[in-house]
Amino acid sequence: MATRRQPSLDPETLLEELLIDAYGDDEQLWALHAGIEDSLDLPMDVHVIGEPLTLIAIDYDGNARRGLVASCRGADGTEHRVAFADIQLAPDAAGYPYLVAYCRWLGVQPASPRPRRDSGREARDLTAGEEDIDPAKPMDLIVVAVKQRAARCRFIGSERVITLRAASLDGMVPGQVVTVQANKHWRFNGHPYLSGKITSNRIDAPALGLTPLALNEFGAWDPADAYGGEADESIEHWARPMIARGPRPVFEMAQVLPGHNPDDFDSDPILEANDLNGAGDTEAAQDILTQLLESDLRCLDAHAHLGNLLFQTSPEWAINHYEVGVRIGELSLGPDFDGVLAWSLIDNRPFLRCMQGYGLCLWRLQRWEEAEHVFERILLMNPLDNQGIRFLLPAVRGHEAWVDDED
Repeated sequence: MATRRQPSLDPETLLEELLIDAYGDDEQLWALHAGIEDSLDLPMDVHVIGEPLTLIAIDYDGNARRGLVASCRGADGTEHRVAFADIQLAPDAAGYPYLVAYCRWLGVQPASPRPRRDSGREARDLTAGEEDIDPAKPMDLIVVAVKQRAARCRFIGSERVITLRAASLDGMVPGQVVTVQANKHWRFNGHPYLSGKITSNRIDAPALGLTPLALNEFGAWDPADAYGGEADESIEHWARPMIARGPRPVFEMAQVLPGHNPDDFDSDPILEANDLNGAGDTEAAQDILTQLLESDLRCLDAHAHLGNLLFQTSPEWAINHYEVGVRIGELSLGPDFDGVLAWSLIDNRPFLRCMQGYGLCLWRLQRWEEAEHVFERILLMNPLDNQGIRFLLPAVRGHEAWVDDED
């Protein structure tokens, strides 16, 4: 089919034309295709769901239902065709305004790249260089995304990134710190790769260099109001420690959810991942949650839901997801936190979900004392117990094996 082009428009004018529906669908797409082709210097390095690829072409064949299609090449030379809306570009990249215009035309949010701390740097400055890699010494890397055969990592104290390939990534999760003994490193299309042996891994939230999530105060929680009086015989035993502590301040922990538009309920990527998992497409759900963490490791709900995907089949793996979320949340609480994180304040729920999943995995793995400590702590933080922890504690204290209620 012959290539057809529309006169070039700047992105603001083009977007305005699209929003007022100046053209039909086909005309809009031809205009976008022309603007994007004119603005991009192809081939160029991009990401799709966190995976580094080389964008080599943008196509529109006149099928408005299919829309714009991106042709990309992977590090192994394999070519892929993906929806152009799935391409991740930095906000200062050439062509980004046209990507925004196209996504707004579709009614979706542009895929978010990992935010830069210094947006003035070129993308290549965020990739590891020769000076970052010493094959003679073990190196510590922060895992930011895990795929089937590779992990996207960055160096501690740096935004520089590298893709790690290892014999096994079982148990590895975003937010862990892994120690790698390298045996080979190379670059492909400007992106660095490393292969080697993972000699150890750990959860070390302070090493991640994250800004703690904000805590906003919401008055005081008074057990007398919640439970209706003194800790007499009519008060259930589980509630008495909360009453003994007296009134305590209530906080809401800020929630990070990249790509979510609070004015658009349908833009929630967590709900999208849940819907995909419910429809049987667990891999697509994992991709969305992984992309959230690559954008910001402080997305606690992504840690919790990745844990949920593995909870039934691999509690030994799921527990790592939950614990990373717990430890990142604890950066905001400090060692002496004695406040209330009420479930009714919905931004507290991601942290409380991580806590609950962590406690359940400890119970399943028969780490009784640790599970008891986590459950007691959840009750102290969420004393109205919307999560039903009080019903689990007796079994944990009695060292009763975890049983799947569905079985």
